[in-house]
Amino acid sequence: MNQDLVIAIDGPSASGKGTVAQLVAERLGFAYLDSGALYRLTALAALQQGVAWTDEVAVAQVATELDVAFVGERILLASADVALAIRAEEIGSGASQVAALPMVRAALLQRQREFLTAQGLVADGRDMGSVVFPSAKLKVFLSASAQVRAERRYKQLIGRGEEADLALITADLQSRDDRDRQRAVAPLAQSADAFLLETSNMNVETAVAQILDWWQLKR
Repeated sequence: MNQDLVIAIDGPSASGKGTVAQLVAERLGFAYLDSGALYRLTALAALQQGVAWTDEVAVAQVATELDVAFVGERILLASADVALAIRAEEIGSGASQVAALPMVRAALLQRQREFLTAQGLVADGRDMGSVVFPSAKLKVFLSASAQVRAERRYKQLIGRGEEADLALITADLQSRDDRDRQRAVAPLAQSADAFLLETSNMNVETAVAQILDWWQLKR
């Protein structure tokens, strides 16, 4: 699998990597992989099927049989559009839990790699550069302080008309960070060959421009 046209963007929850990755993909005409969506879909599907997020064997089976399709802005699970449902805070927490299960990660590994096409790919997640696309031409670790990330998530939820508690969001993000960094398989960490992009005091356009500059240097 030739990964010369892969940009892998990793980082903690709510760091803004999804928004940045999508824009980079659009500017380059590359395909885009939101790996977190696959874990959120697995968590949602498990919930719908009455499977506990801690049941590794059963959740891995759910992941293996995941009936999912990405059609433009729509994310289909068993033909139902769940693009909004998988963004619920409960499902985000569930995704973090199932992502810590080695069998689940193994079940979704090849599915993620299948997103790579001849046009190129921008992939965002927790282990895109370390595990899924270890030979990616460009690796970026995008981060921001927990406080900034919590404030961003709070504004996002309020903007969608949802109730939000900043203190609870901050505590949840810190819990997810700990779980992601301490899991036995593919823990969240900056790869030795990844550029660090700290966005606490950076807007989206500046972050996108920096990644595009790095891409030009790598070409």
